[in-house]
Amino acid sequence: MKLWGGRFETGPSEVFEQFSGSLDFDSKLIFADVQGSQAFARALERAGILSATECYQIVAAFDEIAHEALSPAYLRGADDEDVHTFVIRQLGEKVGGLAGKIHTGRSRNEQVSLDTRLYLRASAETILDQLTQLMAALLSLAAKYPQAVIPGYTHLRRAQAVLWPHYLLAYFEMLARDFERMEQTCARINVMPLGSGALAGSGFPFDRSAIAADLSFPSITRNSMDVSADRDFALDFLYSSSMIMLHLSRLAEDWILYSSEEFEWLSLGDGVTSGSSLMPQKKNPDSLELIRGKSGRVFGDLTSLFVTMKGLPMTYNRDMQEDKEPLFDAFHQTSGSLAMAKVVADSVVLNPAKPAAATEKSWVVATDLAEELSRSGVPFHRAHQLVGQLVLESVKSGKTPNEWTGESLAAFAPEFQPDMARLFNPIEGMKSRSLPGGTAPEAVANALSEAKTRLEAMRQRID
Repeated sequence: MKLWGGRFETGPSEVFEQFSGSLDFDSKLIFADVQGSQAFARALERAGILSATECYQIVAAFDEIAHEALSPAYLRGADDEDVHTFVIRQLGEKVGGLAGKIHTGRSRNEQVSLDTRLYLRASAETILDQLTQLMAALLSLAAKYPQAVIPGYTHLRRAQAVLWPHYLLAYFEMLARDFERMEQTCARINVMPLGSGALAGSGFPFDRSAIAADLSFPSITRNSMDVSADRDFALDFLYSSSMIMLHLSRLAEDWILYSSEEFEWLSLGDGVTSGSSLMPQKKNPDSLELIRGKSGRVFGDLTSLFVTMKGLPMTYNRDMQEDKEPLFDAFHQTSGSLAMAKVVADSVVLNPAKPAAATEKSWVVATDLAEELSRSGVPFHRAHQLVGQLVLESVKSGKTPNEWTGESLAAFAPEFQPDMARLFNPIEGMKSRSLPGGTAPEAVANALSEAKTRLEAMRQRID
């Protein structure tokens, strides 16, 4: 059964039917299609197009369809053009000719927009919840090792010492921005399009605000042509998902490195690693590698729809059917990656001695020493040169920072004072970085407390 066809003398060719059909992937929208169609049936009743009895029959039939659709075999063997045609055919089998009224004043263009928004709204809410779970896992991991010191890196070279919780809070901030971004995306998704018709608006007296309230949309769309042409909300979802995956990929890269034999900072649980079919000793970080790899898929989903939309004339074009598979894939990959990252974070065991040793034998204290010289009155450029010379001498002679004493330091250059040797302990230098956002223990403790409060506020917003 087609939802169109009166204009045509013959049906579509078999090749065109196969080429244009979308039921194999847009069947994911079946529950959204049923929900939207039930709301539209109630709108038809309010507009006097359906009687109360007819509306009841249609809504009840849709309930049956939704229940039957829970079975994995429900759509097996169906050859309908798309999920919307399938649902209407099922409705016809239950209520007969009455099913023909359900499309009164409704275009498939606005129907698809509504279904996609309902699907993405639920998807965004799922991801928001998963983001809070991962952020909570990072805070728990920080609390396990509150005093652990690690080298911070630039250019993958040891730069300055930081606290382990400070490092994890950096990823907390990334995920917090992801949460905010997905919230904003959800707000743009959460706009009700029914009543827009194909592009010019509906010719029937529907109460659009009542439909919006029925479907828990806080607002309605403002322009019918825009509804038919718009996939900005879908691109917003893909971009937000891509940013989440970008951050997860960076975290995965860090932990792949830090769990390697070369670093040995942390170990990953058996439940998130795998072995080798040939090499018995291997414990591979496959979970993290898959997260890192799946980020490319989600970036590709964004690029796919972005390029599809870039040259389309107003308003609807069939090209826009190609939005579904990227959206479904991006949600599946992003949601799965967030769930995996949370399990990985729960499994991490830090070996604090390893990163601590890395800080002690490297020159992550160099900036602390230069700043202490500057505080004592030495111009910073001169202080920078002096510490650079000290590092060079140490490298040439094979000395580590803690091999310098106050006396040998003062003997190296008169600007150095013996008590500055205390800064060869990385913890001492960190104490000076007490501004909000810094790695001083007090600043980090405050940041952790604030992070917990912010996380609770995020959770309340999605409850």
